[in-house]
Amino acid sequence: MDRAQKEAVVADLSARFADSAILVVTQQSGMTVAESSALRQEVRDAGASHQVSKNRLVKRALEGTKFAALSELMTGPTSLTMSADPVAAAKVCVEFAKKNEKLTIVGAAFGEQMLDSEGVKALASLPSLDELRGKIVGLLQAPAGKIASVLQAPGGQLARVIAAYGAKDEAA
Repeated sequence: MDRAQKEAVVADLSARFADSAILVVTQQSGMTVAESSALRQEVRDAGASHQVSKNRLVKRALEGTKFAALSELMTGPTSLTMSADPVAAAKVCVEFAKKNEKLTIVGAAFGEQMLDSEGVKALASLPSLDELRGKIVGLLQAPAGKIASVLQAPGGQLARVIAAYGAKDEAA
């Protein structure tokens, strides 16, 4: 890789870091190509991205970003998973690490907050952004549904009373 290519990689990584809410650092020593491809596919399906790059280039890209503190974790065969949804990247990494012992979570940065591997696991246990939105919509719709059923109840009761009187008159 020549100097121009390295500068392009650093600029691309810096731009991707700026768009991300979380950056998870993992080590993946001994993973096969098939396992790495499976990880990449799971990450893509979750709406995140996974990157393996030279540590020196990543350290340069981290300079001046909100994830600058992660540069100390960049030793050995590391990879980065980043996402705009903080829970998605953490959840995918934790789930894949449970299935494959060759992937270990080193740490993460959520904004300027540093997380260790236990912090990443705790973050992964939270519901995703879409799940939270669904719960909020459900909570907002529940009172309206209850009000509609309460308002309908007297009318339904009145209709049943009238039907009962009508049936009584027909029987007599």
